[in-house]
Amino acid sequence: MAERVPAPRSRRAVVVGAGSFGTAIAVLLARSGVRTTLQARTAEQAERLAEERVNAQYLPGVELPRELRVESVTGGLSRADLVFLAVPSRGLDEVIAKLRDNGLGPRAAVVSLAKGLVPPAGTAPTAVLSARFGAERVAVIGGPAHANEMVRDGAGLVAASVSEVLATALQRIFTRAGVVCELSDDPIGVELAGAAKNAAALAAGATEAQGLNAAGAAAGHIFAELWRFAEAQGARPESLIGLAGTGDLVATALAPQSRNRRAGELLAQGIPSSEIPTHIGQAVEALESVPLLALALEAAGVEAPVTTGLARLIDGSLPLDQWVALVRTTVPPPARFGRSPSGGWWMRLRAWWRERFGR
Repeated sequence: MAERVPAPRSRRAVVVGAGSFGTAIAVLLARSGVRTTLQARTAEQAERLAEERVNAQYLPGVELPRELRVESVTGGLSRADLVFLAVPSRGLDEVIAKLRDNGLGPRAAVVSLAKGLVPPAGTAPTAVLSARFGAERVAVIGGPAHANEMVRDGAGLVAASVSEVLATALQRIFTRAGVVCELSDDPIGVELAGAAKNAAALAAGATEAQGLNAAGAAAGHIFAELWRFAEAQGARPESLIGLAGTGDLVATALAPQSRNRRAGELLAQGIPSSEIPTHIGQAVEALESVPLLALALEAAGVEAPVTTGLARLIDGSLPLDQWVALVRTTVPPPARFGRSPSGGWWMRLRAWWRERFGR
């Protein structure tokens, strides 16, 4: 079915969700020449955006292109070739269930922008989408992409799909908009990289006041635990060390406006997780995805004491001092001495590194 993806010049796109990232993606699509509609959650929000031509609440200072159409989510999807889902992962299953009822065509591709997991089992969004629509029609966008900077100065995106045609088409669209975009055929790996990044940023924020070593250890433990989980899920763990994983983590760790890092800091101050989105003014993916990650890791039989501890910190069952002690005393699985790294993930990592960097 990949060969049926529409040609770039004929594309129409709909971005469902007018938060910061959804608005930024819509701006880039319009700049690229794609006929784009941004769908807001309510008619009132859509009317305000259409009139003011700026998303003052979520993307202040960025003018919406004249060509960008704005409407509410009741506008439907019947004319869309590309549908971008820019909604928090906790509501993604409900949105996915309504796509066909909202007019999603049989050839339209669906692109997830979420960096979280779908409840109740902690499923990767593209896995849910693929089960409903077929993997060849599904993609995900990852990578370091803070919304305001992305529309002003660029970003390092990753377009991942099992369909080379779809991934390449997305890469070309964002490249025309002036944004670097890497190709990947590992959508699950890219999604787990984004989930790991959010969890690690939250963990580092919750631990930073106790010491930078502790914050670094918390992030490192979580990436190691998610690495083992990614391998168990058939994803390529090396996706976690590229733009979608460590690249995104560094951007988040350095960003003073990072929601996930700020949420960790607020947790450390004793603010209940249920109140944190109100303090920040937007949804915080990690507060939703970390408990789901902990469940998924347990179901897969992956030992993950730090991720599990972070989930307990979020739900209030683990005090901060015990969380920090857990981070400082956790010892990763032992090295397998005497075994040559001649196969498996190590060889895949070496091949990826040589292909990317030529050495």
